[in-house]
Amino acid sequence: MADTRLIQSRYRLIELIGRGGMGEVWRARDESLGRLVAVKCLKPMGPQHDQAFTRILRERFRREARVAASLQHRGVTVVHDFGEHEGVLYLVMELLDGHNLSQLLEGNQQRPLPVDHVVDIAEQVADALGYTHRQGIVHRDLKPANIMRLTDGTVKICDFGIARLGHDIGVTSRLTTTGIAMGTPHYMSPEQIGGKEVDHRSDLYSLGCVLYEIATGVPPFDLEDPWSILVGHRDTRPEPPRTHRAELPGFFDRVVLDLLAKAPDERPADASDLRRRILLGRTGGQAVPGAVHLPLASTGPYHALPPAALRQDPQRPEPELPSWARDMTSGHKATGFLSPGAGLPDPAAGLTSRWTTATSTAATPPPGTDGSSRVPPARPAPTPELLTALAGRHSSGIDLGRLGRWEEAGEVHRAVAAERESVLGPDHPDTLASRYEIGFTLSRTGRAADALREFGQVAAGRERTLGPDHPQTLAARQETAYVLGQLGRYFEAHQVYAAVLAGRERSMGPDHPDTLRCRHNLAFNLSRLGRPEESWQLARQVADDRARLLGPTHPDTLATRYEVAYTLGRLGRWAEALETYQDVARARAATLGPDHPDTLAARYEAGISLGRLGRSAEALELYRALVADRTRVGGPSDAETLRARHGLGVNLGRMGRWEEALTEAREVCAMRGSTLGPDHPDTVISCREVAVALGWLGRWSDALTAYRQVAEARGRVLGPDHPETLAARSDEAHCLDRLGRKDEAAELYRALAAHRAQNALPPH
Repeated sequence: MADTRLIQSRYRLIELIGRGGMGEVWRARDESLGRLVAVKCLKPMGPQHDQAFTRILRERFRREARVAASLQHRGVTVVHDFGEHEGVLYLVMELLDGHNLSQLLEGNQQRPLPVDHVVDIAEQVADALGYTHRQGIVHRDLKPANIMRLTDGTVKICDFGIARLGHDIGVTSRLTTTGIAMGTPHYMSPEQIGGKEVDHRSDLYSLGCVLYEIATGVPPFDLEDPWSILVGHRDTRPEPPRTHRAELPGFFDRVVLDLLAKAPDERPADASDLRRRILLGRTGGQAVPGAVHLPLASTGPYHALPPAALRQDPQRPEPELPSWARDMTSGHKATGFLSPGAGLPDPAAGLTSRWTTATSTAATPPPGTDGSSRVPPARPAPTPELLTALAGRHSSGIDLGRLGRWEEAGEVHRAVAAERESVLGPDHPDTLASRYEIGFTLSRTGRAADALREFGQVAAGRERTLGPDHPQTLAARQETAYVLGQLGRYFEAHQVYAAVLAGRERSMGPDHPDTLRCRHNLAFNLSRLGRPEESWQLARQVADDRARLLGPTHPDTLATRYEVAYTLGRLGRWAEALETYQDVARARAATLGPDHPDTLAARYEAGISLGRLGRSAEALELYRALVADRTRVGGPSDAETLRARHGLGVNLGRMGRWEEALTEAREVCAMRGSTLGPDHPDTVISCREVAVALGWLGRWSDALTAYRQVAEARGRVLGPDHPETLAARSDEAHCLDRLGRKDEAAELYRALAAHRAQNALPPH
């Protein structure tokens, strides 16, 4: 295969990035679509190999292709193609830029990963497993080497080589009876070891073993003898992870012990239940409900008799284990991923771009879009230690962003980007990954114009290096569209979104999660373009597709249904909008928790819909409860608490309770002014609500003062010609008229009319 260099006249092999006893993995270029891919090849077996063994390996390989190609989820490696070339089976899949968990532990000098990383990995893997299990697929070989963490923090499950399709029991039986061990001892469930029927709960047990290891540095049964490991899984209770590492949160300790329950019925019901528990723990929820918990402390040693004692006890029968277990080796723990003497990771360790190794890529640069090769200037290869340190700092910057500390995240990413550019070059994918994150921090801190410039440069660099339809290139272009929307340049954003969508459909297919995300963003932008009917139709289609692929209660599905509700409101279909918002709020409460920000946001919008329908009394009660919940979760001065209080005040006014509405509006305005600033749009909205209440109470002189404050603030922020500034001045003229100052009012009205005519603005 290495001599061929070109498979099926399409996939050009560039660099060997993985080798094992049964196959190789190459970094390759898809000449048809101009993108980098990973090609996994099953080595041809010679006559010295058992033919039954060879048939089984080929069957497994074909099964991996069939299973993996059926999965479309952000947390699962994407398979593009499968076939046979000159007697060699090959699998073409996306090239992942990151490290598997085995490599992360190795890079961390065999120490456990940071706690926040461990919990984030647990949540993302639970989400991906929930999807695969809903498709009727059980992985059956979940281990650190089969879980990748990309440079952007995304976690993906790889290698479905021995996965079982729920409707394909016959093949599973044939694979098992060959005597080939199905799984890796350190991560096998008791029922898998005993040769019993396995279901999705076996994957949950394996995940518990993985989480135990990345959280503590050792697997739950850290024994060299494979028999002892298997007996440990079957008969021995693991020590709580916190006995190894005290800083682990209590909820995580309980979750892992539940996953490691010997009986499948005592584990979480499914991966969705697991994800809900993790989310509750991350957001400060109470004790994890559900499965039976093992005690966290006891008066005696937590372990049962050690496996050696179990075998030596003459009163205890020899444990019954399948015959194949006696001859199997213990396999590798997460910290032993390199093949002896090969210098290359095993294919099962994941498909990792060699950009992240110390090996220089100058010898085999990716060809340009015109087919030529560009050899970058020679520079000393950076040390593995430096690359590992930079990758760790990059991940820390991402974590700061997830905590909302965008300014600090930006400082970290700028420093890492400068170092990466000096040792790797400006167009290196790692350098561009850091600059991509810089763009993120800029857009999240209100510097949209700077973010647009940064994302544009990243997109251009990725197109030169990776090709125009590479997922990373498309991701950068999609962010340029998002920032254009932030700047109010919706037409340009629409054009970019449409082009990115075409690229994603070409390279990933219509059902890929990133393609659906782009369609979701396109629908969002259409509503901002003033095209709510088209926005509603597209959002409804995306919601249906996400429900079909991810499930009706997946957060992405619910996000699109939320957008459907918004467009229904823009169309004046408030009853339907209300029903949709309420459905989304209920589903989010069940899957994310009642106090999750997204759940509370859906409840807020339901209140808006109630008010629009004239059901102000119901809206008032909803906002009272929401204010209490927001105060408990975020505090009394939190921006979202004040937003809920603003809604409460508006509905007090709608019910004619203007004194109460005025008091509420004044308090909210004062708090927003002190926390957000006097010219913040939310502060200005509250100031206008004060003016409205004063007018309804007949206090026109005070209302005039408030309206002038609104006009001045909008003039400073939006400019004197902005429609909202002119609207505030119209309110000012109305107050003058009510105060009997007719001449001043008439003069102001004439000035506004002339101004609108001159600027071709529609009357307010």
